[in-house]
Amino acid sequence: MSRIQFTKQFGQFPALIWLYLVGTLMTRGCYYMVWPFLSVILYREFSLSATNIGMILTCSAVGSSLVGFYVGSLTDRIGRRSTILISGIIGFIAFCLLAFANSLWLYIVAITLSSLSRALWDSPSKALIGDLLKKAETREMALQLSYFMTNVGVAIGPLIGILLGLSAQKETFLFTATAYLILTVGLYIGFNYNAHLLKRQKLTTYNFSQTIGILLNDHLFLVLIIANIIVMFVYSHSDSSLIQYLTQANAPDLLQLISALIITNSLTIVLFQFPLLRLLQNFSINQRIHVGLVLLFSSQVLYIYSPVDSYWMWIGGMFILSLGEAILFPTMNIQIDRLAPKHLRGSYFGATSFYSLGYASSPIIGGYIIDQYGGSVLYELTSILILLTVTLYLFSHRFKRPTFMTTDAITEVTTE
Repeated sequence: MSRIQFTKQFGQFPALIWLYLVGTLMTRGCYYMVWPFLSVILYREFSLSATNIGMILTCSAVGSSLVGFYVGSLTDRIGRRSTILISGIIGFIAFCLLAFANSLWLYIVAITLSSLSRALWDSPSKALIGDLLKKAETREMALQLSYFMTNVGVAIGPLIGILLGLSAQKETFLFTATAYLILTVGLYIGFNYNAHLLKRQKLTTYNFSQTIGILLNDHLFLVLIIANIIVMFVYSHSDSSLIQYLTQANAPDLLQLISALIITNSLTIVLFQFPLLRLLQNFSINQRIHVGLVLLFSSQVLYIYSPVDSYWMWIGGMFILSLGEAILFPTMNIQIDRLAPKHLRGSYFGATSFYSLGYASSPIIGGYIIDQYGGSVLYELTSILILLTVTLYLFSHRFKRPTFMTTDAITEVTTE
């Protein structure tokens, strides 16, 4: 894809899309000033074990994944605007609580609200991109750019936090709360000025149970959901279990290493996402995903053999993992966008909230394995799971889908 094509597609984004993208950059940057250090804060202030920390992070995310699925379906019937604004308000409240929490229960409530905010935000915002942009290639570019902005924020957040001496300081959560407030106010104004664009969404008349029936008949989609839950389970160990492992093993220069891993992850995506997109532009969606899975597998194998004090081996493993992430995650979103019919776009993206089950279960499972068996056993398990995921993708084309039929008067679905 040429630079001219890139520029042309950017020019087709309405102002509301740019507001969303800039807001994503701002909130993610503030979020990652301190959130990755949350395990350190809980360990330092409450002396919690890796298993207990994992339990808190897991329980807060499991419920939000179920809410995210329902909310995605709900926005197909009522629109995206209210849900997105509510998610911003909840995010603001959550991070204010984290800034002033002085007990474990307040931390748990705040973490739960934060997970709920992300669940209310993720699927409606991705579906909103589809509502506002008609051309498939323009939607795909917007989804790519959304992921890019997220990782720019993730890259600069920890760096700013370190430079300002804010890392692992809970007061930093106030920066994130302020960012959520600014984003919510900006989106409220943007929605009001772009009300005519929101009318592009085709609202469905299906109720929640009918939507579930349709999704259950989409066997290809269900297999991909399972495969991607596994991918998220494996990937998220780099965000939770790895930090717990290095913390308990007393790795040298722990906070600097954690920051270096986060920055390596984000900078790799920022620098390589679009070059990789151009390199793989002639690959099919499944072929791109296979390349990403091979890189993810390679990173897990390197983690198995990395000594705790081998600073650069951990950095190298994170670099390889990040290359795989730069290919996998935007491609997974694009794959869902291609699979979803227009009138059920929110429901399909809402179902991807079940990816959170993989993300949510990794802290407690990873923490338990680290406590009982050590880090190398954990990464042996994740390597095996990646091989299972590759197998699911290889055979995914054999699974059937519903036949979606749309007319001006009525939208109906039949199964083959």
